[in-house]
Amino acid sequence: MVQVAAIQMVSTHDIEANLDEARKQLSDVAAKGAKVAVLPENFAVLATGQMLACGRQEAGDSPVIRHFLSEQARGLGLWIVGGSMPLAVRPDGSNLSDRVRACCLVYNDEGEEVARYDKIHLFDAMIEDAHGQYRESDTFEPGNDVIVTETPAGRLGLAICYDLRFPELFRALRDKGADWVCLPSAFTWQTGDAHWHALLRARAIENQLWVVAAGQGGQNSSRRRTYGHSLICDPWGRVVCELGEGAGSVAADLDLGDLGQLRSRMPVWAHRRL
Repeated sequence: MVQVAAIQMVSTHDIEANLDEARKQLSDVAAKGAKVAVLPENFAVLATGQMLACGRQEAGDSPVIRHFLSEQARGLGLWIVGGSMPLAVRPDGSNLSDRVRACCLVYNDEGEEVARYDKIHLFDAMIEDAHGQYRESDTFEPGNDVIVTETPAGRLGLAICYDLRFPELFRALRDKGADWVCLPSAFTWQTGDAHWHALLRARAIENQLWVVAAGQGGQNSSRRRTYGHSLICDPWGRVVCELGEGAGSVAADLDLGDLGQLRSRMPVWAHRRL
């Protein structure tokens, strides 16, 4: 069994302060024995107005956030799932001019970038909060690829926030051999209060996967409050650990032996008809 941690943050529009908080949280979970840590969506860059400039910098020769993640992974001997960050370049190397991709990068414990997932489903919605309208597609270009990568805790399927509402993605991740999935998120308080637990548990149950959900959790700005409740859910749908609001972390040992036994006793994958 390998311990995996979900880190919760209350990121602001101050990138340097966000990185300082991430550094503190990563150091803490590594000291407590985690071998893999998952950061939340937009852990370093929260403000929409900062995305394009930051995405261009991160795609160039002097990336700040990518260097930070590599340095922390190597220094702490920790695998890091880097939440999400903007990148103004596609996986094939072609540049974006007026938008960026929302990317989840995975670093091994030697600081090497070993996987990249670009958020497929973009959050364009009207929400009854102070922010009101969310239009991710104005800033972000959607990704296309379903990504599963090897980690010390088993095969990890990558997803980000709004992806949670699309069960076909999680079916595809299981088809590609995922043992667990991560969900870096910045759910609004309203949508999180209504659907967060139900959707996470459903994705775990129907696909027989561990789910590690790392969220933003608090008053990020005068107009934006995120739900938090970062948690780890086992393949039976049980929430084994959870943090309400505020910065912090939760961690659990992912037992792949129990996962295999569950899939053997209840082989729902073999029973599919559609």
